[in-house]
Amino acid sequence: MTQKHIGFLSFGHWTPSPQSQVRSASDALLQSIELAVAAEELGADGAYFRVHHFARQLASPFPLLAAVGARTKRIEIGTAVIDMRYENPLYMAEDAGSADLIAGGRLQLGISRGSPEQVIDGWRYFGYAPREGMSDADMARTNAEIFLELMKGQGFAKPNPRPMFANPPGPLRLEPYSEGLRERIWWGAGTNATAEWAAKLAMNLQSSTLKIDENGQPFHVQQAEQIRLYRAAWKEAGHTRTPRVSVSRSIFAITDDRDRMYFGRGAEEGDQVGMLSETERAIFGRSYAGEPDRLIEQLKGDEAIAEADTLLLTVPNQLGVDYNAHVIESILKHVAPPLGWR
Repeated sequence: MTQKHIGFLSFGHWTPSPQSQVRSASDALLQSIELAVAAEELGADGAYFRVHHFARQLASPFPLLAAVGARTKRIEIGTAVIDMRYENPLYMAEDAGSADLIAGGRLQLGISRGSPEQVIDGWRYFGYAPREGMSDADMARTNAEIFLELMKGQGFAKPNPRPMFANPPGPLRLEPYSEGLRERIWWGAGTNATAEWAAKLAMNLQSSTLKIDENGQPFHVQQAEQIRLYRAAWKEAGHTRTPRVSVSRSIFAITDDRDRMYFGRGAEEGDQVGMLSETERAIFGRSYAGEPDRLIEQLKGDEAIAEADTLLLTVPNQLGVDYNAHVIESILKHVAPPLGWR
């Protein structure tokens, strides 16, 4: 296994339950910022956040990304993923440019067609609908293509001959524009085909703990195959830079009594299979929990982690900032070095 970028991925769950350390949307947002600060101090490489609409979880990502950018100096700040069915790509380009400039060029934006949501066709409430003959997935990919085009920073809008302020010559682009952000856009792919599509469009690849079951093999084997197909499509497209690939995993090293209390029963030893929709069979990757020595042996056999350059640790954010910082530190200290990730 090779050196890895290691970050955390938080869904930002909150619930008013007395058992939760995160009881409101305010708690979820403010603790997300504090965890990013703590992760940077521990030497982690990334702070990533999930986006879910109509749920007691993190939703609108750009205020959070900008706040984390203002409070940190080195750590990558990202999403995994923004559902492009809900986005106006032009407004999003301005938001993304602003947040990236505040962070000094550290944004790593994961976008995707999205997953099953809390409500039926939630994007319709946001004012979006697929064009005639298109599916909601087609709409997401079209929005992504428009967004990628805007990220090139080329002028496209006809200027007013009598503007309020003086314009530079030629067609105008959206501002603020952040140079280099185009190379830091990732696509969250649930299938081999969408991974190859992302490669053709020069997006980095995010592969989560869930994908469509395409051949009945174990999850990590299918995911490793997806990554290899993506890299082959990237090479075939003739892009000159080296792409980034991330996988996410739930990994808990049991090093103290708190860990034993929460994860002492171990984790699911096998993958789970379920129906994502009426027609799509999905496979969910297993979780890992155990003493560091045992974890190291198990993780050596994970083919997809071996293929990726970036590992995102999904954190149980409702257990609070201190405990989640400990979870991240345990992996960085006890698991990553013996595996050659550090």
